[in-house]
Amino acid sequence: MPQIPHWPQLPRRGRVEHFVYQSLAPLVRLGLIVVPEGEGLPYFNTKASDWPERLTQFYTIFLEATSGQTQALEYFAIPREAGQGFYAFVEFLLREGTGQALFLKGQVAGPLTAGLYLTDAEGRYAFYDPQLRDLIIKTTAMQARWQAKVLGERGLPAIIFVDDPALSAYGTSTHIALNRKETVEALKEVVLEIVSASGIPGAHSCSGVDWSIFIEAGFRIISFDAYNYFDSLKVFAPQVEDFLNEGGILAWGIVPTYEKAWEETGASLCARLKNYLEELVKRGVNPSRLYQQGLTTPSCGTGVLDEGLARRIYQLTSEVAEAMAKE
Repeated sequence: MPQIPHWPQLPRRGRVEHFVYQSLAPLVRLGLIVVPEGEGLPYFNTKASDWPERLTQFYTIFLEATSGQTQALEYFAIPREAGQGFYAFVEFLLREGTGQALFLKGQVAGPLTAGLYLTDAEGRYAFYDPQLRDLIIKTTAMQARWQAKVLGERGLPAIIFVDDPALSAYGTSTHIALNRKETVEALKEVVLEIVSASGIPGAHSCSGVDWSIFIEAGFRIISFDAYNYFDSLKVFAPQVEDFLNEGGILAWGIVPTYEKAWEETGASLCARLKNYLEELVKRGVNPSRLYQQGLTTPSCGTGVLDEGLARRIYQLTSEVAEAMAKE
């Protein structure tokens, strides 16, 4: 993918590659999040006797980072041991240059996904606790800002995607307490920090979600699993039309990121994509904008896949992108 290369997350490396270590490392370092030995799930150490002091430490560093202090912002960096793909990517760019790249891409786990994975010391979802939600949002936002800054130093615009598949929980009976306004505000805070570092904010979900939430939060690129979840997007055709009219970009995840990729060809995926585009046109979306403001991507990540399958997915993505550029 020479136009928008990205740094790879490598989950097969083990637990250290998890988003808790990558995106929320400062909270672990300060003891605000406890990571048990073995298979136990991380949680906020809300019962710690020195919890207030730890909170004070965090907000002091956060405020210093937002004021432009480089050392404080570095506190939100991905630890090298938890993001070897990031550092290998940056070192490659320094050594080889950016080649055909037009943009560089990074990613963080979204605040909703983190907030519905982590809990407080008593097992309650962190996103429902205003204080814990704020810690997650601010840490995620500064981590995204740091990535935008570091990647932006290579002389190309940096796209930072906020991967938030847990947005699919909104509107479900199991998470009826999820508040739309709080969800939008959480995402918006991350968007603003990416923009503050001259980055381009993108949102990704590999499930069917309320896409208007991402649009309302201010993301400029929306990446979705078009192969499996196009129907979840087409019902938001009016919002998509407004999004494109304001310069937004749709990243069509038309290449499946599982074994189905062996059964597809560039031609079959192009035909599928064109059918989806025409469906949106029928629903009132401007066809010129759809074609001009679109990207071709895999439907999700390939980090857990066999290398041969991952290469197949990348090849298909390249073939579809090249063909669609001629349309």
